[in-house]
Amino acid sequence: MPSKKIHKILVANRGEIAVRIISTLKKLSISSVAVYADNDVDSMHCRLADEARPLGGGGLKDTYLNIQKIIDVALDAGVDAIHPGYGFLSEDADFVEACEANNLIFIGPDAESMRLMGDKIRARQFAIENDIPVVWGLVGSVEEIEAQAAALPYPVLIKASAGGGGKGMHIVEDASQIRLSLEQASREAERYFGNGQIFIEQYIRNPRHIEVQILADHHGNVIHLYERECSVQRRYQKIIEESPSPSLSEERRQAICQTAVDICKKMNYNNAGTVEFIVDENQNFYFLEMNTRIQVEHPVTEQRTGIDIVEEQIRIARGKVMGYTQDSIVANGHAIECRIYAEDPENNFMPAPAQLTLYHEPKMRGVRIDSSINRPTVISDSYDPMISKLICHGKTRESAIEITRNALKDYIVQTYKTNIPYLQSIINNEDFINNKIDTSYCEKHQQELIESMHSMRNEIKKEDVVALFLFYDFNKLYLENKDISNVWERIGYWRYNMNITVSVEGQQSTVNGQQSAVFNVNIEKISPKSLKCNINGHDYEVLLTQNGGGINKVMINGMTESIFVSETSDNKYCVHLMGLDFICRRNDELNDSRDYSCNDVKNNDMEYHSPMPGKVIKVNVKEGDDVKEGDVLCVVEAMKMENNIKAMTSAKVAKVFVNEGDKVDVKNILIELSI
Repeated sequence: MPSKKIHKILVANRGEIAVRIISTLKKLSISSVAVYADNDVDSMHCRLADEARPLGGGGLKDTYLNIQKIIDVALDAGVDAIHPGYGFLSEDADFVEACEANNLIFIGPDAESMRLMGDKIRARQFAIENDIPVVWGLVGSVEEIEAQAAALPYPVLIKASAGGGGKGMHIVEDASQIRLSLEQASREAERYFGNGQIFIEQYIRNPRHIEVQILADHHGNVIHLYERECSVQRRYQKIIEESPSPSLSEERRQAICQTAVDICKKMNYNNAGTVEFIVDENQNFYFLEMNTRIQVEHPVTEQRTGIDIVEEQIRIARGKVMGYTQDSIVANGHAIECRIYAEDPENNFMPAPAQLTLYHEPKMRGVRIDSSINRPTVISDSYDPMISKLICHGKTRESAIEITRNALKDYIVQTYKTNIPYLQSIINNEDFINNKIDTSYCEKHQQELIESMHSMRNEIKKEDVVALFLFYDFNKLYLENKDISNVWERIGYWRYNMNITVSVEGQQSTVNGQQSAVFNVNIEKISPKSLKCNINGHDYEVLLTQNGGGINKVMINGMTESIFVSETSDNKYCVHLMGLDFICRRNDELNDSRDYSCNDVKNNDMEYHSPMPGKVIKVNVKEGDDVKEGDVLCVVEAMKMENNIKAMTSAKVAKVFVNEGDKVDVKNILIELSI
């Protein structure tokens, strides 16, 4: 293949992956063109690119999934190539062919490879024909599979043939569940992938999810960049990945990596890709699927190998020989990636779109963050709720865990809900630390992990929070590197007795079993670097040890902590301590505003609300219908996820307030029941 020149690349994506690609283009001195939907006009990837071109308004089909529009923009911008990132059009063979038809280089594999591996049924058959181990499976229509329901080897896993990201996947334990699960999986597959075909596989209990990163050029060279452990998942979607896998023996590691290379050689694959396997308790591995694109978790591999995978993708697309051979690949240390999501772990990981009011990344050795956020913004319900990726690298797994633990403490993402406290629970969980994990880890430990979140909060003394808040409040000009010449004049009578109320994420804190705790504070001494006070009869001393103009290091009663304090929009303060947020207010200051509210509208037995802003995609009942407890009344889609609204009691449908296609908010009543 002759070498091609690439001077200008259009990034057909958004969010953190678009930012990630643009950063490599800058390093290579290649001009970048960003594209954006109307609601992304002020996004970070647009600001970083050399050019930013609009895709207009409307939904995904009219913007990021509109092949012709993106091709037209690329031609008008005069680019040489298009990088699709992941998601959207990254595995769309028609898009690859459209690029080729317009003399645009597609930075990724060819269309045939995509079609082969994009169809899980074809991919499975390819593996069988090439003696690659796979688990038992059955292909057919919903009706054909249902007809064999009684004979299936339960549990089974329903999968979308064209699926990915956990969409269209359902575990079925017995024949009574098969039809409903088949229909739902097929419906999800049709909506997300435009292909409702499904198949089933025998479900292996307690499996590990292991994937292998590969690179392949047009000259027959295929190498692996070792494996990643991706077993920590919720809703079939990864939230923590690490490399190397702590589960594999060296023999199994070499075998699984070589199998991935063999698959790519047999299909004449080129560019970056990831071959995924499931591994049983005896370390037998089975081909699962191949993702013909760059992965969300590719930074884990980059941190261990030092290889810029995006750079290699571009090199391969130009027709060059890869810059590496298998013998030249050296993987060092251990890397862990945590995906930061706007979601509520206590509410079945429901996406939580909201205004992001404060964003502050941890700055420490061994930490990399891939994000598209550097200032307050809106977390939209139009896209995946992932905010960023935290990647931590250490010499050993133990050191990588410790770095991750400290980074999560200093990671500040102030919005309605994030999964950061949940990730902290996992990182601190003994089973995770001791590598007792599999793909059902989150499900099996859910209650334990939620209780751990609460325990972390309860273990933090509210008096500590009060002391830190007061220290900041009195010295905020100093801490913000502003004029402090009249600090004592500013303090004035505030150095005398005062009362303050501590709120915790919108709820009144509980201290000694009492709600709405009031902390009586007597200020003894204050200066720009210290505070001495008495809180509810206990002496506190706060001493500033490091002023970072953001996260400050303080010593409180002999213990060193990192703190970040910010002012909220309603004249309260948010104290960020140990990775958790605490809302504080001084009662001696006039404040008529309402307490911070999560806007968390709960269902009662009769009125059913949407758990979040979204769109009604199915209404299963009409007025007058009798329903039983657990029946699905309607389905609300938000952030690419289906949310089943189920009856909490047996009753009669009194009124249906919505129709399919309606957009709803948490305040909207969907369905009302009566007894």
